[in-house]
Amino acid sequence: MVDVFSGRLLMSKDGRSVDPEEALQNKVVGLYFSAGWCSPCRDFTPVLCDFYTELLEETQPPAPFEVVFISSDHSAEDMAGYMHAMHGDWLALPFHDPYKHDLKKKYNITAIPKLVIVKQTGEVITDKGRKQIRDKGLSCFRNWLEGADIFQHFSS
Repeated sequence: MVDVFSGRLLMSKDGRSVDPEEALQNKVVGLYFSAGWCSPCRDFTPVLCDFYTELLEETQPPAPFEVVFISSDHSAEDMAGYMHAMHGDWLALPFHDPYKHDLKKKYNITAIPKLVIVKQTGEVITDKGRKQIRDKGLSCFRNWLEGADIFQHFSS
């Protein structure tokens, strides 16, 4: 993910700055394009939360997976409220970072919510993360892992 977020900082749910190189290294990454005002987003976010929690807290070792939220909220306050009310303990691109527009263009985001699963290089594994989680649950993670070129032992 060095390529995708090079030279930028991400933030944690509690507002701390996070180095993406450390946080995302050797992980399958879900880029989650979403907003609190969007009802399909509010519908899917708890599903993604459960998926994330199961992969990271209920498997040993924790799955090599991280979510980065790219907000389409109307303000930084709206984004923070949405993150605190509904999000898992995942990362976000800061609201005022104009790079979110580049990411939307790069990954052809025309509607939200959209969960794009990417390799370390930023190359797309699938742009149908939301549908796959809804249809297959945790089992879709193994397919993402196979497509991610990450060498790690993971069993679900």
